Amino acid sequence: MTQKNKIRYAVVGLGWFAQEAALPAFANTENSELVALVSDDPKKLEELSKKYKIQHKYSYEEYEDCLTSGEIDAVYIALPNHLHCEYTVRAANQAIHVLCEKPMAVTEQECEEMMKAAKDNDVKLMIAYRLHLEPANLQAVEIVRSQQIGEPRIFNSVFSQQVVDEGNIRLRDVTGGGTIYDIGIYCINAVRYLFQDEPTEVFAVAANKGEQRFSEVEEMSSVIMLFPNEKLATFTCSFGAAKVSTYQVVGTKGDLRLESAYTWHGEIKHYLTINGETQERNFEKHDQLAAEFTYFSDCILQNQDPEPSGTEGLNDVRIIQALYKSIETGQPVKVETLERSQHPTSAQTIKRPDNQGKPDLIHAASPSGDS
Repeated sequence: MTQKNKIRYAVVGLGWFAQEAALPAFANTENSELVALVSDDPKKLEELSKKYKIQHKYSYEEYEDCLTSGEIDAVYIALPNHLHCEYTVRAANQAIHVLCEKPMAVTEQECEEMMKAAKDNDVKLMIAYRLHLEPANLQAVEIVRSQQIGEPRIFNSVFSQQVVDEGNIRLRDVTGGGTIYDIGIYCINAVRYLFQDEPTEVFAVAANKGEQRFSEVEEMSSVIMLFPNEKLATFTCSFGAAKVSTYQVVGTKGDLRLESAYTWHGEIKHYLTINGETQERNFEKHDQLAAEFTYFSDCILQNQDPEPSGTEGLNDVRIIQALYKSIETGQPVKVETLERSQHPTSAQTIKRPDNQGKPDLIHAASPSGDS
């Protein structure tokens, strides 16, 4: 580590989200430093290293050289889902800490392999659930936990967007794409932290109008999840509908609705209704990725286990696999998840100033096709 007690990171994978959200975020941290980039695109490496004044650049073939260089303490893995396991295990085997984007991996077996590698090599493994640090979502957790809306009974959510680029990794089966892996995971994870519990049985259906862009993955999915104490959760996620990001928790006395609930860069709104009276609250946008890097670096520096752990990632992947099995069979599927010793609470809230402006993207576009 550097003498200033900063964790030195390599960002592995330089797609849209890494460029737009992750790379600028390091400037908003005090304990994290971006020192290396890993990509197979020479133009990305050249231009982004100049922009962020990064000395160390590596291709994917040179990944091992990056891990053994002595220049880094941690990697942030922003690769397609099917590569998460390999690049996490390789980093852990070289005693490098890993912050891996969600979903943790494509299969339960891959998740377990990642967890084993981290444990065997005594490194921290955190799955990048940025909303576990985000004020609006953590305040929602506290509202539900304190039973302001009574006993929580119902969760429902819609998360949709247009993914127009047919070559986008989210629309490809081989890269672990699909609506539930990419955006449905937010709905699954949200109800788990709001109910502070795990589903016991799930059912799902998929729909597809037959457009060419949806030749490999479903256009949209609808899900029902049964939780202990007979609580119900439903959500629909889509790559072929207008941009919506909302969830609602309904209790025996009232309800809480979040608008733009899952956004990584915008304002989030609460609508809390109790006994027919509604209170509105706005949560200003802030740098969620800077919060995430700050939290993970603190875990490394203070030798604490991250709350969004490998177990958290594994549970979501188990649920996702059960949902796709339900789609395939047309039947409800029982789910077995691991017990969680920790759940996100408001004590984890971290807020960092918002990044002004939008960075120019190099050989990358947002899922909606914006440059």
